[in-house]
Amino acid sequence: MRKVPLRQCVGCQEQKPKRSMLRIVLTPDGVVQVDQSGKVAGRGAYICASRSCFDIARKRKALERALKIQLGNEVYECLLGVVEKNEQDN
Repeated sequence: MRKVPLRQCVGCQEQKPKRSMLRIVLTPDGVVQVDQSGKVAGRGAYICASRSCFDIARKRKALERALKIQLGNEVYECLLGVVEKNEQDN
């Protein structure tokens, strides 16, 4: 039996299976994007695919601390769209 990899959400701080979470990655060329495959090179942070976790992470600036970069409103709006889409799919 394989061990299920766990990751901690930057919003709610709960550990959940890696596959059930969204990975936000800061690529080496400085672009912040959502990593659907989990294999994009760069510094990553995991967040639950829920609006509540996203709101907590945004309020606490947890994504900014995890990625070690300042994020603008346009990045948050783009990420919010992805979170809401994933929330609807699940």
